[in-house]
Amino acid sequence: MTLVSAHRCLTAADIEAAIALGADFVEIDVQRTADGSLVLHHDPIDVAPPDLLRYDEALALIAGRTRAHLDLKFQGDEVAAVARAVDLLDADDLLVTTHDDVAVRAIRDWADVAGHSLMVGLSLGRGVRGFAMWQAVKVRVSELWPEVRYHDSRANVVVAHHTLARLRVGRFARRHRLPLLVWTVDTKRSLAYWMKPGRAWLVTTNEPALALGLRAGRISP
Repeated sequence: MTLVSAHRCLTAADIEAAIALGADFVEIDVQRTADGSLVLHHDPIDVAPPDLLRYDEALALIAGRTRAHLDLKFQGDEVAAVARAVDLLDADDLLVTTHDDVAVRAIRDWADVAGHSLMVGLSLGRGVRGFAMWQAVKVRVSELWPEVRYHDSRANVVVAHHTLARLRVGRFARRHRLPLLVWTVDTKRSLAYWMKPGRAWLVTTNEPALALGLRAGRISP
């Protein structure tokens, strides 16, 4: 059975709605402000507006009710953020993803020392807008042939944009017997494809109700 992660739940209402739907994971984007506070926000931020949901508040809403998908959007102190989530939820209820290879390795090493069986994914498919052509090509090549990056980072979940997953990364995950997370899948046609058993372990979507309906057979492909 393909699991469903409700994408970009940034408010208490978003989290409650995803839980009410029965999403297997609630994805929260975690940013760190200039003063070191952790908040739910997608883009970099210096000073957090007072209406942003705090990280601890979000974890408390999720704890004991469903599983949390932490998408870490900042660099530095990622291990501390994950350790806090483990304290409040338990490692078995967590999935951690980030684009940063070094952070993945640090989190995996910490989890091993702490005795936690933690799922940590290296995300493939980062934006390359503003990159020089050679830099953009280098990034895409490293994503389509990610063997070295996965070996060095020790990621134990393959996380890929749906285009990369179809091109080559899905085969890479199957060959190495690693669970595959595909993001962000929103159309009915794409969801019907990726929700078929055996194609992905987890699908991240802005349309969790549609994904769950397809999985249960309440909605025809």
